[in-house]
Amino acid sequence: MDVNDLYENLKVDVQRYARSVAKHAYEADDLVQDAFIKAMKEPQLAQWPLHKQKAWFFRVIKNRLIDITRREKRLLPWDDDLDATLLSVPNLDMETTEWLGRLPQSQSDIVFKRYWLGMSSQEIGEQLGLPAATIRYKLQAAIKKLRTYWEEDMK
Repeated sequence: MDVNDLYENLKVDVQRYARSVAKHAYEADDLVQDAFIKAMKEPQLAQWPLHKQKAWFFRVIKNRLIDITRREKRLLPWDDDLDATLLSVPNLDMETTEWLGRLPQSQSDIVFKRYWLGMSSQEIGEQLGLPAATIRYKLQAAIKKLRTYWEEDMK
């Protein structure tokens, strides 16, 4: 029995499990794919009884989902609201420049480096001699201020 046979025997159960634990169907498909890629690296898996194979796949999917969730918690999400509002504002360049000018210089620099130069918080932190977590905190505070400025200007 090779991985192809293993896939044919277990795909329905593994996909059903992945869809039950994932938020979206595409995420479940990615989890199943990751599990079968990992299965290709486990030659002894094909020799196990069916119930142990299923348990192995379920455990791999669950662990991968936990890893993804932990990674997403560490990342600073970009505020989609701010993104959408900035895209819909006329004269974006002038207003954005004005809003950035109203921020303290340190926050303005961080926003500029992050979103215009595409630098990571780690890179910005190295330049400024600050931890990456501090950069992310200051960036989040700056985005909140920018949202406040935008809301004031829209009134």
